[in-house]
Amino acid sequence: LTQHDDLRVIEGIGPKIEEVLYRNGIQTYRDLAVTSVDRIREILASAGPQYAMHNPGTWSAQANLAANGEWENLKAYQDFLNAGKSK
Repeated sequence: LTQHDDLRVIEGIGPKIEEVLYRNGIQTYRDLAVTSVDRIREILASAGPQYAMHNPGTWSAQANLAANGEWENLKAYQDFLNAGKSK
């Protein structure tokens, strides 16, 4: 059984994008943290136009905080974001 994290805690990721990421081998916060923004964009684009419009620019930074258990820092960072993008 593959261990996977709840990627929906990352602002900008909902259930459908989470499924797309899981299918592409991004199962954990650490996986997401070490995946380049360009690679995430490719994954989203290959999933279809409704996914390609999302901007994953902050996802790896958010995932890095989650992977390290820095939940308060993640919350503070997300307070500066709007739908996963810098305001």
